[in-house]
Amino acid sequence: MSQGFIHSVKDHVINVQFDDDGPSAGELLVAANNNKTVLLVDHLGQNNLAVCLNVLDDKTLVKNMPVDRTQRGLEIGFGPEIVGRVLDAMGRPLDGLAPPRFVKTKDIMEIPPRPTSFKAAKDEMLETGIKAIDFFTPFIKGRKIGIIGGAGVGKTLLAMELIHNVAKSGQGISFFTGIGERIREGHELYHTLKESDLLKNTVMFFGQMDQSPVQRTLIAMSAVAGAEYFRDDEKKDVLFFADNMYRYVQARNELSTILEQVPSEGGYEPTIFSDIKLLEDRLSSTETGSITSVQTIYVPADDLSDPAVQMIQHELDGIIVLSRKVAEEGIRPALDLIKSQSSLLSPDIVGQKHYDLSVKVLALLQKYQSLKGIVGVIGENELSPNDRGDYKRAHELILFFSQNLFVAEQISGKKGEYFSREQTLKGVEAVISKEY
Repeated sequence: MSQGFIHSVKDHVINVQFDDDGPSAGELLVAANNNKTVLLVDHLGQNNLAVCLNVLDDKTLVKNMPVDRTQRGLEIGFGPEIVGRVLDAMGRPLDGLAPPRFVKTKDIMEIPPRPTSFKAAKDEMLETGIKAIDFFTPFIKGRKIGIIGGAGVGKTLLAMELIHNVAKSGQGISFFTGIGERIREGHELYHTLKESDLLKNTVMFFGQMDQSPVQRTLIAMSAVAGAEYFRDDEKKDVLFFADNMYRYVQARNELSTILEQVPSEGGYEPTIFSDIKLLEDRLSSTETGSITSVQTIYVPADDLSDPAVQMIQHELDGIIVLSRKVAEEGIRPALDLIKSQSSLLSPDIVGQKHYDLSVKVLALLQKYQSLKGIVGVIGENELSPNDRGDYKRAHELILFFSQNLFVAEQISGKKGEYFSREQTLKGVEAVISKEY
C-alpha cells in the first residue's frame, strides 16, 4: 500500500505529499493517528501533491504525519436497515440508536451506469392534497419540483406537509436530506414523522448548518447515493426531498474559497454549474424504479434572478414560488399563483378539463393584478360590471387556494385539510361560474 506524508494543514484542506504512485481524485486516504482520520482527495496538484478534504474536521492532524492509500472511494453502507433511521454524511446514526448492519456498501461519488434501453414511463400523477400545488404545479412520478422563496416564507413547512401527505400513501421510500439547514427544523421533522407513523417508510440524512462545508457538501451525495440504491437494487420508487439546495451551493462556495479557487462572475465557485448539473442528473428514473424530487431553494434577498437560483431552476420541471407579499396577507401556503409554473401542466398529462380551467384561472389572476392598482386609486365600485365581476372572482380564487396544513396544526390551532384533485377542480369551477 502506497504511503504519503502530510505536507501542510490549512483549515479543512490537508495537502499530502506522495513520492510516487499518488492517489486519484475521489479516493479515500487514512491518516496514521489514533483516530484513523479519513481524508478525501479533492484533486491532484503538481509533483504528486494530493489536495485533500478533512471530512470529519479532525484537529489532531500535523505536518509529516504518515497517510495511507485505501484504493477506494468514500463508501457507506446501504440496505433496508437504514429505513426509519437518521444518518450523517458518513452513514453514521444521529438518532442515538445502534449503527445498522450493512451487506452492501457504495461509493457515494460513483455514478451508476445509464440504462442501455429506456422505455418512457407513463406520466403518473401523485396527489399532494394541497389545492394550489395539485392545480398549478402537478406532481408527476419521476420528475423534479422546486419550492422557491426567501427566508421565513414557509419553504420547509410546505416540504414537511408534502412529506406528510405524499409519503402517507405508503408508496415506495421517502428520503429527506437536510443540507445546511437549522438543527431545530430537523428535530421537528423527525418528531412529526414519528408521531404520524411515517418513519417506517422514510430515510433521513442530515448535514446541518453547524457542520463543516465538507460534510454539508457530502450529505447531498450520500443521500442521492442512497436513493440510487433503493431505485436500482431494491427496485423501489423514491420520493426525494432536499432542504435546501441553495445551502449546497453555499457549502460548495465555502470549499472553493478554502481551496483558493478564483470565483466565477456573480461570486460563485467556478464549477457551480457543472456541480449542480451532476447532482441533478443523478436524480433520474429507470425502467425498474423512479426518483421523484422535491427541492427547496432559498432565494438570497428575495432575488429570483440570482445565478445559482436560475441554474437550479433550469433543472426542474416545475417551480412553486413562495411570496413574502402573499405571506404578509396571512395566506398560507404563501404561493405566488402567477409565478408558480410547471411544464407538466398540459392536456396530455392533467387532462383537457384541468388544463382549460388553469388557462381561465391564470387569465383572471393576471387581470386581477392589472386591476389592483386601479382599485387602489379609484375604488372597486368605479370598475365596469365585467371587470368588477372578474376582480371578485380572482380574489375569491386566491382565498380558495389558501389551506390549513397538517404540520402547522400546533402553531395555528386549525385542523389540517386534504383536498383531492377532483375536489379542487370542482371548487375552481364553482368560483369561476359564480355570478356577481
